[in-house]
Amino acid sequence: MATLEDSFLADLDDLSDNEAELDESDGDDAKKDEEDIDMDMADLETLNYDDLDSVSKLQKSQRYLDIMQKVEEALGKESDGTEKGTVLEDDPEYKLIVDCNQLSVDIENEIAIVHNFIRDKYRLKFQELESLVNHPIDYARVVKKIGNETDLTLVDLEGLLPSAIIMVVSVTALTTKGSPLPEDVLHKTLEACDRALDLDSARKKVLDFVESKMGSIAPNLSAIVGSAVAAKLMGTAGGLSALAKMPACNVQVLGHKRKNLAGFSSATSQLRVGYLEQTEIFQSTPPALKSRAGRILAAKSTLAARVDATRGDPSGTNGKALREEIRKKIEKWQEPPPARQPKPLPVPDSEPKKRRGGRRLRKMKERYAVTDMRKLANRMAFGTPEESSLGDGLGEGYGMLGQAGSNRLRISSVPSKLKINPTIAKKLKERNYAGGATTSGLTSSLAFTPVQGIELCNPQQALGLGSGTQSTYFSESGTFSKLKKI
Repeated sequence: MATLEDSFLADLDDLSDNEAELDESDGDDAKKDEEDIDMDMADLETLNYDDLDSVSKLQKSQRYLDIMQKVEEALGKESDGTEKGTVLEDDPEYKLIVDCNQLSVDIENEIAIVHNFIRDKYRLKFQELESLVNHPIDYARVVKKIGNETDLTLVDLEGLLPSAIIMVVSVTALTTKGSPLPEDVLHKTLEACDRALDLDSARKKVLDFVESKMGSIAPNLSAIVGSAVAAKLMGTAGGLSALAKMPACNVQVLGHKRKNLAGFSSATSQLRVGYLEQTEIFQSTPPALKSRAGRILAAKSTLAARVDATRGDPSGTNGKALREEIRKKIEKWQEPPPARQPKPLPVPDSEPKKRRGGRRLRKMKERYAVTDMRKLANRMAFGTPEESSLGDGLGEGYGMLGQAGSNRLRISSVPSKLKINPTIAKKLKERNYAGGATTSGLTSSLAFTPVQGIELCNPQQALGLGSGTQSTYFSESGTFSKLKKI
């Protein structure tokens, strides 16, 4: 019978065997990873970035050659004048159109790759050119035109770039630190420029073919934006189904090119609108409404593309209705605002309008009511000049104040119905009492009489103060009292 120690030793032996198997499997995986890394390094070493054919491989692919041959054959055939009402998905022509849409996207990517190749090579000659000319095809044309020329005054760039960009390029070329390219590098650069131009012409040919078939593929979208713009939208998006899944905000900027202002003002720069700016509706819209027109065009084009993707309306009636709706909206935006209608007067025999009443409203009216003094100041008597604060008609006029009667400001004091604060009323009462006990400083005890002339009188008696000791000593009926001695 096995003891406990024997069972522990057996478990340890099993663990060591498992670790050995894991080590062997890890070693096999590590060897496989090393082999994959070695294969990747070998591929990188075999890929030569100095060779254009190793970078750009689309033109030599069999798919590219087959599609371009079918496109040229289709364009070479004479049009029979009749257009198919609907192109079904199992139709070879529809499959060719779908392949053309995918090929146009591949051509765009291939042009970007060739553009990067040209920039890397020509950077040694003119490094600043890539920041001045952003479009790949324009860059390839300018590089092919300049070549190894150091004096750009001898190079005619008219027709390739705008005049403002030509001036900036010419000035920048005078201060560039680049040097002429070697002969082999220049040859590879010019060859890449030719390839980029060939790819661009092939892309245009594919779009022309798709444009000729847009009436049967996307009739509703073509009714809104036209066949040319519809073909460009489908080619850039990657097909009708991809365009239908795209939101309207992205459809609006499809085909938008980044424009280099070269330090000039951006006030006159165009809106962020791509191919939709080439439509008839957008071109006929006033500049102030083009931004709104671009948004509504993108929204309706997206709806039309979704209808075409589901084959909902092969006749294109829905697209024509959407186009008419867009046109009516733009016309509505251009209409002047309606004139303001005059407010009619109320009917004389109508009942008076009910106004709010109550204690609070009465108090507010009494507080802000026009006083009699202000009413007189606002009036003027006919033929009588009014007095003013500064005289001679200067300052604030007094109106009819002081013109009636004794030429004084006589205003009847009407007791106010406003409730006065009890504390303030008490203070006013105490102030009146304190003022009544005092006498004027101009009061005198001498009186002028026609009989005796100047007489000495009691001023307190004139004020009605005849009480206390004053009534005893200064009274007319008062006599001297005789006191008995003790």
